[in-house]
Amino acid sequence: MKYIPNLFTLLNLFFGCIAVILVLQNGIAVMSFGDGTQYINMPERVCWASLFMGLAGLVDFFDGFVARLFKATSPMGKQLDSLADLVSFGVAPGMILYQLLRLSFAEQPDGLDVSVGWLLPALIFPCCAAYRLARFNIDETQVYGFKGMPAPAAGLLIASLPLIGWYATSEKVRALVTNRWVLYGLIVVVGWLMVSKLPLMALKFKDYGLRNNWPKVLLLVLAVLAAVFLKWLAVPVVFIFYIIVSLVAKEKTV
Repeated sequence: MKYIPNLFTLLNLFFGCIAVILVLQNGIAVMSFGDGTQYINMPERVCWASLFMGLAGLVDFFDGFVARLFKATSPMGKQLDSLADLVSFGVAPGMILYQLLRLSFAEQPDGLDVSVGWLLPALIFPCCAAYRLARFNIDETQVYGFKGMPAPAAGLLIASLPLIGWYATSEKVRALVTNRWVLYGLIVVVGWLMVSKLPLMALKFKDYGLRNNWPKVLLLVLAVLAAVFLKWLAVPVVFIFYIIVSLVAKEKTV
C-alpha cells in the first residue's frame, strides 16, 4: 500500500511526458502564398497536450490525499512529487510557450527564419518552476498557504492558452494567444509570481466550518460561474481571482 501514492505521482510524470511529446511533435502547418503572406495552422494535437497536462494536474491534486489515506507520506514521496511537477508544470508549459512564440513570428514574412534568441525566453518558465519547487521542498511552513504561485497553477494557466486559441469564437482572443508581447508578458509575470514570496492560499480545508474556509468556497463558486459562462477563458480569470482572494483573505501558511 505504501507504494500507491508514488504510483500516482509517477502517473503525473507520465502524463506530463506525453504532453511534452505532443507539443514537440505537433504537426504545425505553414502555408506560404505568392504575395508573401503565410497561413499558420495550430493543430488539435497541441490542445491534446494541454488536456494531458490537465490530467497530470488532476492526479497531482489527489496524490497527497491518497498518501494521507494510506498513511504513506514520506520524504521520498515529496521529492518525487516535485520532480514530476517540474516536467508536467514546468517543462511542458515551457514548450507550449516556445511553440506559441514560433507561431507568433511565423505569421510575419520570413518569420520562420527568426533567431532562436527570440524564442528562448520560453525556457525562463521551467527555470522559475524549478526554483519554486526546490524552495517549497525545504520550507516546512507551507501547509495551509503558499509563498509564491504553485507551479501546477502556473503551468495549467499556460496549458489553457492553446485551448483558448482553438475554441475561441473571437478572432481578437485568438490573436492574443499568439501575440508575442502577451506571451513575453506572461513569462515575466507568471515567472515572477512563482519565485516571489507572495502569500497565496492552499486549497486545503482547515475544518468543516464556513468561517475559516470562506475564501476557498468563494473561489470555488467563482470558478464554477466562470466555467459556465467563459468556457476555457475561465482558467486565466480564475487564476486572477485566486490571487485577489488570497491577498484579501491573507491566510497564514501554517
